[in-house]
Parts: sequence; C-alpha cells; structure tokens
Amino acid sequence: MFAGAAAALILAFGAGVQDASAQEPTAGGPRVEATRVGVDVPEPDTLRPRRHAVRLSEAYHTRLKIHKIASYAMLPMFAYEYAAGTQLMQKSAQAPAWATVGHRVVANGLLVLFTVNTYTGARNWWETRGQEGGRAWRTAHAALMLLSDAGFSWAGQLSTPAQNSIDKRRLHRTVAVSSIAMATTSYLMMLKPFRRD
Repeated sequence: MFAGAAAALILAFGAGVQDASAQEPTAGGPRVEATRVGVDVPEPDTLRPRRHAVRLSEAYHTRLKIHKIASYAMLPMFAYEYAAGTQLMQKSAQAPAWATVGHRVVANGLLVLFTVNTYTGARNWWETRGQEGGRAWRTAHAALMLLSDAGFSWAGQLSTPAQNSIDKRRLHRTVAVSSIAMATTSYLMMLKPFRRD
C-alpha cells in the first residue's frame, strides 16, 4: 500500500515536471521571436564594476589644511595688490609709501603663498587621482591655478620694465588682473555652493 502511494507521487511529480518543461519556451525563445517581428528587446543589464576605495594618507590631510589656510589669505592680498597697483598706475613715483613699498612686499608674499599652494595642491591632486567623483572638477581647479601661477610669474618679470614704461606698466597690470581673475575663479570653484565632488 505504501509502495503504491509512493509510486503514485513519483508519477505525479514527474508529470508536473514534464508539464512545466512543456511550458518553457522553445530553443529560440521569446527574444528571438520578438526580433523576428521587428521589436527591439534591450540587452540584459550588465553590472558596473565597483569603485575601489581610495585611502588618503595623513600627509594628505595635513597638506589640505595648509592649502586651505594659505587660500584664505589670497583674496585680501589680491585686494591690497589691486589698490596699490592702481595708486602706482595713477601717481607713479608720487604714489604713497603704502603702495610703493607694500606692492612689492605683498607681491613677494603672493609668491610664497602660490609656491606653498602649488606644492600642496599638486601633491593632493596626485594622491586623489584614483577618485572618480569630482576628478574633472579638481583637475580644472588645478589647471586654472597653474595658469595663474604662470601669469603671476610673467607679471613679476614685467615689474622692473614697468617702472620706466607706461606700456609695460599697462601690460603688467593686464597680466596681473587676468591672473587674479583666474585664481579667484579657481578658488571659488572649491567652495561649497560650486564644488562638484
């Protein structure tokens, strides 16, 4: 009796499996049938590779802190240089001492500031090169700062000839103001409302 019930179950189960396999699509499947009638069937989704975690060193965070502190001094120094440069453009040798002496002192301070920020920024940019998020934004920031570095270097070379030539003085001012504009744009890119990373 028990053997007969077991045999009946096996037969019923076997018939259920056959029924299920009978309902499965044929070798071509619905995808082939759909393409035969001109219906586009999307390819199955592929898995995107996982991003690798980028571990930043302790030195990265130290450099970032130095970079930020130096950056805070940049805009006030730019304002001072612009005001002093305007006095020198208008009054030349008769400009007040704060403009004649201060312009050179603050220009040297900017040289130090840009040297520090170029070093710390370049090292940190290199360390984060594996981070996909915000990489293009950080690279644009770095490129603008390097362009302003080059501009300030050129403005510095024009400072001596500018003392004796109004044309060189105008060129010095144009190059310096353009470099200030690039550096300020690059600085603002890294602040919260504009930052993209």
